[in-house]
Amino acid sequence: MTTDSIEQLFVNGLEELYYTEQQLIDALETLAEQTNDEAASQAFSEHRTETQEHVNRLEQVFEQIGEEPQAKDEQVVDALIDEHEQFAQENDGDVLDRYNIEVGQKTEHYEIAAYGNLTSFAGKLGYDEAADLLEETLREEESALDELSQAGEQFDEQQIASD
Repeated sequence: MTTDSIEQLFVNGLEELYYTEQQLIDALETLAEQTNDEAASQAFSEHRTETQEHVNRLEQVFEQIGEEPQAKDEQVVDALIDEHEQFAQENDGDVLDRYNIEVGQKTEHYEIAAYGNLTSFAGKLGYDEAADLLEETLREEESALDELSQAGEQFDEQQIASD
């Protein structure tokens, strides 16, 4: 990919996140259905609803900067989903529950980095309303990571107590 401006880098990042969020809607539904741990399953369900709103916000950002919403394949999210599918075929029970929490955390870290960068780019490029929308999503991603981290800690404590 050849990019000769921050503006192009910004649009490219938006396209990748647009793809990512669309892929995660289905992935989060799978995680919620597959996870027996109630706290983690609920976190996945709630974040799925938020993720649908993230797609809507990204469409608003595209509109504000005069671009058509377009999804660009993102290898990172594809790899995470593929890795999860393979792991889920080979594992179940508590091991799969804990892995689902882990993959959720990995995804949130990726999204936080991506939204953080795009929020900064939007501000520097003078897209103040877009920056506000991206910042709102960034905060929700951070909150989702916190919720998953707490679910992971509770899960680990329960596993240690039952051993």
